[in-house]
Amino acid sequence: MSENLVLVDHPLVQHKLTLMRDKDCSTGKFRTLLREISLFLGYEALRDLPLTTTRIETPLTEMDAPILDGKKLVFVSILRAGNGLLDGVLELAPAARVGFVGLYRDPETLQPVEYYKKLPANVQARPVILVDPMLATANSAIAAIDNVKAAGAVDVRFICLLAAPEGVAKMAQHHPDVKIYTAAVDEKLNEKGYIVPGLGDAGDRMFGTK
Repeated sequence: MSENLVLVDHPLVQHKLTLMRDKDCSTGKFRTLLREISLFLGYEALRDLPLTTTRIETPLTEMDAPILDGKKLVFVSILRAGNGLLDGVLELAPAARVGFVGLYRDPETLQPVEYYKKLPANVQARPVILVDPMLATANSAIAAIDNVKAAGAVDVRFICLLAAPEGVAKMAQHHPDVKIYTAAVDEKLNEKGYIVPGLGDAGDRMFGTK
């Protein structure tokens, strides 16, 4: 397994993920659980953000207290399913800039097709965290990371709910500098490029579509 993989195996994450995997989990519950898990994943992905100090006055005394240093974060949602994680990570850093990369997977070739892109300015000076629930073939993730790196991003991280071993390996091959934060690495991909045992199509389950 890739040394750039961070498995967030907190008991609450694993419990909530099991509820999401259940085929009888409702659309509303699925969305709620995904947002809740995204908070745990976000905490880990942002664990090493730089700090400085600022002088404040508490009700009792003055003190030099820690505060985030540097430019504001950028979250990039890989549409459409990435928006389910975006809601949660924005709760952690509500002042973050937000970008979008729209990709869909060609059902025959399993290759990504880009249909939309909008990124904030000055991504080269900011940590950029891409979010997408599934890292399956990794083709879409790689294409999205190619996009943000082409825009100048140098500190790039990737958050996903589930990953397949094949996707983790391919990401390590194409973007060895990008850390992956995930709740689970499942067994394999099937012939259609879906993660097994997985939880089905995250976008369809999140939005109630087929």
